[in-house]
Amino acid sequence: MKTIPIHTNTQPEFDRNLIASLPASGPRYTSYPTADRFHNGFGEPEYTHALQLRSLGALNKPLSLYIHIPFCNTICYYCGCNKIITKDKSRADAYIEYLEREMDLLAPHLNGRHQLAQLHFGGGTPTFLSDDQLERVFAMIRKHFQLIPSGEYSIEIDPRKVSRDTVHHLGRLGFNRMSVGIQDFDPKVQQAVNRIQTVEETREVIEAAREAGFKSVSVDLIYGLPHQSLESIKPTIDTVLSLDPDRLALYHYAHLPHIFKPQRRIDTEAVPGSEEKLDILQYAVQTLTERGYVFIGMDHFAKPKDELSTALKEGWLQRNFQGYSTYADCDLVAIGVSSIGKIGSSYVQNERDIDAYYAAIDSGRLPVMRGYQLNRDDILRRNIIQDLMCRFSLDFQLYESIFGIPFSQYFKDELADLQQLAALGLLHLKANGLKVTPKGRFLIRNIAMVFDYHLRHKETKAQYSQTV
Repeated sequence: MKTIPIHTNTQPEFDRNLIASLPASGPRYTSYPTADRFHNGFGEPEYTHALQLRSLGALNKPLSLYIHIPFCNTICYYCGCNKIITKDKSRADAYIEYLEREMDLLAPHLNGRHQLAQLHFGGGTPTFLSDDQLERVFAMIRKHFQLIPSGEYSIEIDPRKVSRDTVHHLGRLGFNRMSVGIQDFDPKVQQAVNRIQTVEETREVIEAAREAGFKSVSVDLIYGLPHQSLESIKPTIDTVLSLDPDRLALYHYAHLPHIFKPQRRIDTEAVPGSEEKLDILQYAVQTLTERGYVFIGMDHFAKPKDELSTALKEGWLQRNFQGYSTYADCDLVAIGVSSIGKIGSSYVQNERDIDAYYAAIDSGRLPVMRGYQLNRDDILRRNIIQDLMCRFSLDFQLYESIFGIPFSQYFKDELADLQQLAALGLLHLKANGLKVTPKGRFLIRNIAMVFDYHLRHKETKAQYSQTV
């Protein structure tokens, strides 16, 4: 798809009344269709067929690699990630052996040692691995792929478990970007979610990353945690800004104890209500934008000269399973338990249970649990949702020329819904396209949901997070 430069004001307009009037939950659209639409009718044969098409040159896209490390030393009560709580490092040795075996099973289908445009270690806690274990994983990566100077190689960091020396070791391995979990510095909040983390150890990790030559440091905060309030969040925001991160994500906590068992240890009565959460969000957004951060989209901010800000301004921002990205649309090979990949018009997810993951590899097959093959309508809507999430505009004529459809007829019902959102001030709608307003950018998920065929026509048991 053609890139569309963003020429309008990229800063959001926080319309509290509008946000409060549209209470809704919905997908974050790290993929379309969303993962709850994957099914077990897509298995290893379908995955290897997609890889074969790529190797034949049918899908000439850059390649990314995602590696899931599921282990954590301790449990954070708010977390809904796929994880294994243990202090036994030997479990990671066994897991790495299976990562290597999975990669060996994939290798014949990749047809050569490809350059990696992107690499991401997620978890769990990737730095649960020792320096020697990380060396072993990187030896596997270098056996099958080539790291390049322009590549984006990132890792998620828990500052409580990482020394300055380890950060430098990560830099020597090849990592050049990191995401640092903070969530909140308030001691009462930290106690309530079982994540005790000091400012000092967080600052040491970020300073070490800069010494080691990391190109970008991102920090993660969560609003809506137990005992948070407008007054309690102010010192955390001030402290985070003193750390001078390149990027900042401000996630909304979804309290779903009936789904995520660790959340049952959180006192529901201590979770702030909707008004308090809006107070927190409004203050954080106002403070970040006043301090010069650019609103990228949804809950992400970046410095004006950061690559994400440049990508947004120039129209080549992307969104994938790791969130917003600066790279052009990539194929994604994902290894490890529960990991999700994308090859062309296919999505694939590995077994979520560690024993099932191991059993598949022991039997000599790729550990595919489920996946999805996109049809033409899915691809059309995926492109539309990507444009909305990343460029905040649509050119209807562009889609007509590429997909050979009469846009106004094909999306007759969707355009009727968009008229209602336009009347609320979320977007400007014209005959040949639409442009999201500054106040609509906070509700971009609501706008994107209009084009979600599966959400409109098919039931799901998935419970999505609130859109704001």
